[in-house]
Amino acid sequence: MVLPLNLGEQSYDIIIERGALNKIGSYLNLDRKVLILTDSGVPTEYSKKILSACREGYIFTVEQGERSKSFDSYKEILSFMVNHAFTRTDCVVCVGGGVCGDLGGFVAASYMRGIDFYNVPTTLLSQVDSSIGGKVAIDLDGVKNIVGAFYQPKKVVIDSNTLKTLDKRQVNAGLCEAIKMAATCDKELFNLIKNSTDFDGDIDEIILKSLKIKGHVVEIDPKEKGLRKVLNFGHTIGHAVESDEKLGNLLHGECVAIGMLPMCSAKAREEIKAVLEKYSLPTSINSDTDVLISYIMRDKKAKGDSITVIYVNEIGSFEMKDIKISLMKDYINGGIL
Repeated sequence: MVLPLNLGEQSYDIIIERGALNKIGSYLNLDRKVLILTDSGVPTEYSKKILSACREGYIFTVEQGERSKSFDSYKEILSFMVNHAFTRTDCVVCVGGGVCGDLGGFVAASYMRGIDFYNVPTTLLSQVDSSIGGKVAIDLDGVKNIVGAFYQPKKVVIDSNTLKTLDKRQVNAGLCEAIKMAATCDKELFNLIKNSTDFDGDIDEIILKSLKIKGHVVEIDPKEKGLRKVLNFGHTIGHAVESDEKLGNLLHGECVAIGMLPMCSAKAREEIKAVLEKYSLPTSINSDTDVLISYIMRDKKAKGDSITVIYVNEIGSFEMKDIKISLMKDYINGGIL
């Protein structure tokens, strides 16, 4: 299945095909110098398959986890490329989850003012969401994605067979991004996820429907001036939860799950909570509200003493609200604490 993303000169195709990784050379232009960026949690066989299709390839592996989205990792990768004489005609291939895509995409966006990059997402979270749309970034001082750019990949190749190597928690956390898009934009997709009794059999349809939603939004609003903010449902509070080190090692999708619940009506919250519980996703936390508010105040969507949030009244629809940051405590206390 080929899903085109129409962005004028920055248009590209999304390939969704089981087994696509085995013929990656037919999908990507690898007849040049290639930096294959992956992390220590990704099976090495994926990078090696891509390496075997390259004219001249190098595998660069960062440590698994959000901490690799740092200036240190960013500088180390750029230095590697300089030392190996990468040019403007060469490329980066990101193999892994959102960390690899965000970090590698930002490297590609800034090296020599921009070189080609491809996304080969191997987690469900990156397959349904972060691998498309061109948001690339690193973290700084505990604030997620605060330094970055909008820079589109040249192609995205999604092989759902890679999900078979993930543990159930990782898959469920990734599914949360599909739940997010379904809750705001597609009740039919929400019901598919809610009622699924054959998850492996339904996963390609869930990926495709999720990407159609995000692709449509990105085509209309590639740089998040308006409609694209809908994709932030659950992320305002979710990013604050993710930044609170006292909450332990919650995965990104788990933080988004928590972040959705305060930002919806009681009826929608009940429906979303039931789906989250079906997939063993968290629905509450034990946190200090003031700590979460301190991170929300540094959110990119904050404007003075207010912040724009996505609010769901009915499943399949949404509205944008400007909420005083001082009132966010009430939403948090009423939804997850």
